[in-house]
Amino acid sequence: MGWQCGLKLQMGEIEQKRKTVFVTVGTTLFDALVKAVDTEQVKHELQRRGYTHLLIQIGRGSYIPDKCEGEGGSLGVDYFTFSSSIAEHLRSASLVISHAGSGSIFETLRLGKPLIVVVNEDLMDNHQSELAEELAERKHLYCAHPQTLLETIADMNLESLLPYPAGDAKPVINLINRFLGFPDD
Repeated sequence: MGWQCGLKLQMGEIEQKRKTVFVTVGTTLFDALVKAVDTEQVKHELQRRGYTHLLIQIGRGSYIPDKCEGEGGSLGVDYFTFSSSIAEHLRSASLVISHAGSGSIFETLRLGKPLIVVVNEDLMDNHQSELAEELAERKHLYCAHPQTLLETIADMNLESLLPYPAGDAKPVINLINRFLGFPDD
């Protein structure tokens, strides 16, 4: 067991509510992200901000993070490789840290969850970084790199994030209906 199993922050006499940080690398190999969230400094900063659990989806990576039960006020840490669906993990998360895949980004934003997107610099044609940077500029999420994740977490103000507006499918539906010969509503 690493340091995090022994670290306890003062919680007073009230039991702390479960606040989970869910980390996903998707189907890719992104050990740099898993290693970054598994550092003492990042775990300590997450716990300092009130998070109680860290759940890491490691994908095809070879780096295995340290597990911790989270007893006595320490940060609980667990991981898994793949899941048939990460939807439930996203729904139960208080904060999501994700690779820059568009599916993961938009699914998280649709659920209204605070999001830090970490760009995988090892990808050759990294168009994903452009999406993450644009959405960060619009204040829908935070964008980081593995080496800047700690700073991003320390500096983030989740209250400043703006909800991502859901798309209006009505014009597309009307177009399809007209094409099929159905009347407009």
